[in-house]
Amino acid sequence: MKDISRPPRQLVDALAAIGSATLASELYHKMGIRDPQIRGPRPLRLGRTAAGPALTLQCMPKREDLYNETEYEEPERQLHRHVLYPTQPGDMVVVDARGDLGSGIFGEMMLTFFAGRGGAGVVVDGCIRDSAQAAALDIGIWVRDVTPNFHAQTNIVPFAVNVPIACSNVLVIPGDIIVADDDGVVVVPVALAPKLVELASEHVEWEEFSRSRLAAGGDLRKYYPLSPEGEAEYRAWRHAQQK
Repeated sequence: MKDISRPPRQLVDALAAIGSATLASELYHKMGIRDPQIRGPRPLRLGRTAAGPALTLQCMPKREDLYNETEYEEPERQLHRHVLYPTQPGDMVVVDARGDLGSGIFGEMMLTFFAGRGGAGVVVDGCIRDSAQAAALDIGIWVRDVTPNFHAQTNIVPFAVNVPIACSNVLVIPGDIIVADDDGVVVVPVALAPKLVELASEHVEWEEFSRSRLAAGGDLRKYYPLSPEGEAEYRAWRHAQQK
């Protein structure tokens, strides 16, 4: 069974604390990644942030001569189970389900297993089922929609585990760091993550300064983005904060 390499948890937690919007901006402005967002999947329940290395599942169009099992027939041929088996605390599962709206890739029981193993969240470019029960679990879930159908009932089947996938046409390499919150889902190439934390943390800091000035009636032209005058004031504020 294929597994992934996992980055240090403190690196993942630092990215999660920064948030998807700032990460997407800094990946674009500073690191040359034009569009890191997995478009389509939305949070099943608002108010959650989940981040971790990606376990990946690739789905393909169904061809009955190769795969025609019913829901509970030959469970070990059903690869959506296999992507969950290696789960370690903090992992994210990312599924290229081809945007299909008639296949419930996971249901309550599978997601309960994932939560019980300490998984952080699931991102599906497609659907899950048992949505009310899934929303009550202590994991984050981002999906296009929900359905009563099981995973291989209609148009697609799970095809490969822990391979590079095109989730909503965004490349996800197994082990990439996924950060998901109410704004959406961002893919962070693991090799870029340490530098991204450094750059994005400074962004978060100057926005904290700007927010305080704007809330007090400060000039938007001065404080967002920082003008040269605002930059000088920010540097002095930062120096005072460090003291």
